[in-house]
Amino acid sequence: MHKIVHSDPEILGGVPVFVGTRVPVRALWDYLERNHDVNEFLADFPSVQREQVMELIRMAREQTGHHASAA
Repeated sequence: MHKIVHSDPEILGGVPVFVGTRVPVRALWDYLERNHDVNEFLADFPSVQREQVMELIRMAREQTGHHASAA
């Protein structure tokens, strides 16, 4: 997780952001809640890497016990 998201009081007052950026993680969840896709998020926040987003989503799914079935 430390390679994907971090919190630092010097960056946006400690709001969790994607590592190497000032983009709050909450921005991704807001995009997804509004039915925007990952590509739109990445286009609007080019400092965030696709790998960071996909790993965060994978970890969130794992934490909630939601696993994709192998097809």
